[in-house]
Amino acid sequence: MQTAIRIGVIYGSIREGRICDRVVKWLTRQLTLYPLIDLDIIDPLDFDLPARHDSGHPEIERLASRLNAADAFIVVTPEYNHSFTAALKFVLDSFNEPWHGKPVAFVSYGGISGGLRAVEQLRLVFAELHAVTIRDTVSIAAPWNRFDEDGNLERPEDSLKLLARMVARLQWWAHALSAARAERPYRNIAA
Repeated sequence: MQTAIRIGVIYGSIREGRICDRVVKWLTRQLTLYPLIDLDIIDPLDFDLPARHDSGHPEIERLASRLNAADAFIVVTPEYNHSFTAALKFVLDSFNEPWHGKPVAFVSYGGISGGLRAVEQLRLVFAELHAVTIRDTVSIAAPWNRFDEDGNLERPEDSLKLLARMVARLQWWAHALSAARAERPYRNIAA
């Protein structure tokens, strides 16, 4: 019998008036329809993070605890200037071990590319953090025209198909890697 996986849904934007709120509302509503998923919504704005990297800062420790508890992640990222945000980079770079041997999927949004350029750069960062990125993504072009304030997506059919495939593969990887980490902790692997 399979057990539930804990997915940390990470906000990739902290801008005022961010569209990320709408995208996360839509995503979390959809994810609650899947069996055996426990969600943890991780919004950097919910933490009083320091301006500089400080591993001993209490809010960094609180965020580390949440990341450590996750079996997998979905990063909801905008694309700003062909890349991802500085706020997201700060969150990623503040930690090392919580990402090790865990799968990461992406829901991206932006202009005509739908945020895919940000995702491609994030794949490089997560590889360095010893995480496994899921090939399948949900990419939403021109989200400002497609989401209402409540996170309802206009013409969601294609996005729902992509999400189903992405979640199925994220669950597979989460179970496989969780079992591998339990059998042999990643930190015990020789460098």
